[in-house]
Amino acid sequence: MECTVSWTGQAGTRSAMGFVAETGSGHLVAMDGAPDAARPENGGQNLAPRPMEMVLAGAGGCTAYDVVMILKRGRHQVERCSVKLSSERAEKDPKVFTKIHLHFTVAGRGIPPAAIERAIALSHDTYCSATIMLGKTAQITTSFEQIEL
Repeated sequence: MECTVSWTGQAGTRSAMGFVAETGSGHLVAMDGAPDAARPENGGQNLAPRPMEMVLAGAGGCTAYDVVMILKRGRHQVERCSVKLSSERAEKDPKVFTKIHLHFTVAGRGIPPAAIERAIALSHDTYCSATIMLGKTAQITTSFEQIEL
């Protein structure tokens, strides 16, 4: 897997902290920093997600993918799945994630709650590279709600 991240800002300008990532699959993702009134050269313009938000979003995508695939392989009629991630970070550099909570919402027909719980556990314990990696610094917890359609 490869990715190239390029700085799009210019030194001494208000957009000093913009970046574009080009993934190995050819997709572009913009990233930017938060504005910094005290040191504008260190801040961004808030035009795109922060890099650490992208890490969190990637973890959510990774685990949601697993949960949907596991449920589908179990021949469950999953219609929708989302995961809301909330996190806490260390106060000092490096400001790693210290806590991450993943709350899944799974909608479908006749899916046993135990199947959803099992899919989340398999993702968390075995398949999701992103959350397993983040679990090295963060306490990761999960919960879910089910919507019967």
